[in-house]
Amino acid sequence: MENPNSLFSVSAAQVKELWSRTYNREGKPDWSHIFPYYHDEIVFKDSIQEIRGITAFKALCTRLTGRCRQLQMNIPSLMKEHDSIFMQWEMTMIFKRFPRSTIYGATKLTLHENGQIIGQRDYYDIWGDIFDNIPLVNKPYRWFMKKYFG
Repeated sequence: MENPNSLFSVSAAQVKELWSRTYNREGKPDWSHIFPYYHDEIVFKDSIQEIRGITAFKALCTRLTGRCRQLQMNIPSLMKEHDSIFMQWEMTMIFKRFPRSTIYGATKLTLHENGQIIGQRDYYDIWGDIFDNIPLVNKPYRWFMKKYFG
């Protein structure tokens, strides 16, 4: 019997539409419609942390929502091939006490043999994208990065 939460039979355009619906322009994101596509043993990793298991992944999503007044996401491109999905994104976070910040990144989703997402790896420059929006920090940070890494 085919898994109803398998992404194998979903097109790249449908995946993009599912993820785009997660982040709306009116307020908090709603992940409830995409959680069923995640495997119970999901491994999520980004520049800050590694999370294992669907319970911990859902808690991560709840924490992100709690930090922001609003989250917006634009997905300029998405590719799907075999058991891998790659998407480029621009996430705008409107914080409760800090300036709005846009983070540019990419995600690789790896599908389990049952078609659910077993791995998610997010790539982004969190410090540069956030520091660029903080007065008195942005210019020294960019100077430092250019001097020592550019």
